[in-house]
Amino acid sequence: MAFRPLGDRVLIKRVEEEEKTKGGIIIPDTAKEKPQEGEVVAVGPGARDDSGKIQPLDVKPGDKILFGKWSGTEVKIDGQDLLIMKESDVLGVVE
Repeated sequence: MAFRPLGDRVLIKRVEEEEKTKGGIIIPDTAKEKPQEGEVVAVGPGARDDSGKIQPLDVKPGDKILFGKWSGTEVKIDGQDLLIMKESDVLGVVE
């Protein structure tokens, strides 16, 4: 993929949610909520501080993260549905 986010932005691929509940009930696509978990695909160089120095990001490609329900901008790159958001919209890294 030839895409590099700018500044403190990150490119995220949503993790697919389970089709069944623990009890075995199949959830139709219309009733599913979009997952708030994803994998970082690419990161920008970082944000600039007051002195002009670049502050590197805390997340790196491959990290599994949690983000807010309405965070980011949905884009389609190379046929994949992805999200672009600022690092400040990331709630945390799942370890």
